[in-house]
Amino acid sequence: MVEGGVWEPLLEQSYPGDVRVVRVGGIRPEVTRRLGFGSLWWRCGAAIRRAGETLLGSEKFDLVFFSTTQFDAFSLGPAWKERFGTPYVLDYQDPWINDYYKVTGTRPPGGHIKFGLSQWSARRNEPKTLKNAAAVIAVSDAYGTELARNNPGFKSERVHFLPFGASERDIQIARMHRPNEPLFDFNDGDFHHVYTGRCGPDMSIALRILFRAFKRYLANEPEKAARVRFHFIGTDYAPRPLGREWVMPTARLEGVERFVSEYCYRIPYFDALYYLSNAQALLVIGSNDPTYSASKIFPYVLANRPLLVVFNERSPVMAMAAAMKVDQRYSFARAEDVDIVAGKVSEVWFSGGGMNATSVPDMSAFEPYAAKTITGRLAEIFDEASRVPGETK
Repeated sequence: MVEGGVWEPLLEQSYPGDVRVVRVGGIRPEVTRRLGFGSLWWRCGAAIRRAGETLLGSEKFDLVFFSTTQFDAFSLGPAWKERFGTPYVLDYQDPWINDYYKVTGTRPPGGHIKFGLSQWSARRNEPKTLKNAAAVIAVSDAYGTELARNNPGFKSERVHFLPFGASERDIQIARMHRPNEPLFDFNDGDFHHVYTGRCGPDMSIALRILFRAFKRYLANEPEKAARVRFHFIGTDYAPRPLGREWVMPTARLEGVERFVSEYCYRIPYFDALYYLSNAQALLVIGSNDPTYSASKIFPYVLANRPLLVVFNERSPVMAMAAAMKVDQRYSFARAEDVDIVAGKVSEVWFSGGGMNATSVPDMSAFEPYAAKTITGRLAEIFDEASRVPGETK
């Protein structure tokens, strides 16, 4: 069982009918918590390893694909390749070796001790895991450079930049769906901004820009601003009741907390798409870390609502948003930029009516990020990775 996880019945229904799903059981978290740990991999890694070895030992597979942020799972690749001769492909959704918190002095998720142990394991296991991979994929084009820096001998050119794709069909399903217990009412006369997904201390600059911009709007046009609301949904990975607020401290610091709500627990995927599809406006808030690439921008674009993008100027999200002609996009380089950028957001997004804009993103520029296109590129990588040396097409 995943602590803080949610059941996704609609998502399971969207799988192709011929996809086989193998379920394994791990140690329940209420058992391991008594011993002082709750790591998903420590609880389930052995069960996943046994299930994988059973499949690989009894059937023929072209390759193994690891796509997870439970990076210890990557370490199964070299062992399975040696034992069964099956090539493997790694998909980096985040960096495995991550120096961001050390460089910035920010408290890492789970605390310094837990994060330090995970990084010790990463530095021990990543080099040999990368060395033997048939292919490496990453959601950010900056990860190749990082991997080469952290792993001497590894070439950044080996990394395929492949963001998560987005499906128009999922948005269509979401528009016909309604959560069992909606978190708020879109039809109450207020103007609702929505953000869904992880937040953390690394998003402090973008949040300060947003709330400081709104604070100026509130001071200049209090009657209009009084109807504006900001909802941040699913911001923490921790299970109930351990979820932490990452947004509200900044809202309080800027003095706008009564206009902001934060639901820090995870929600089902199609519930999240419901909120995106029905909001009056959407927020795409980025990390202080320039390598952060939030592929979530794609379902935001497909939701076809007014869109406010606030990201580090070096993030690939800014280039994506520009290509899709998302007008309301604002970038920052450092914390000292907060006042300047907030002034622009307040003037254009709030006072200037940008949040009511009806401009539509350029969907032809979205095509490279559509689920169908991304799947095609992934299949090509798989074909190449599983090809026997010397074999031709």
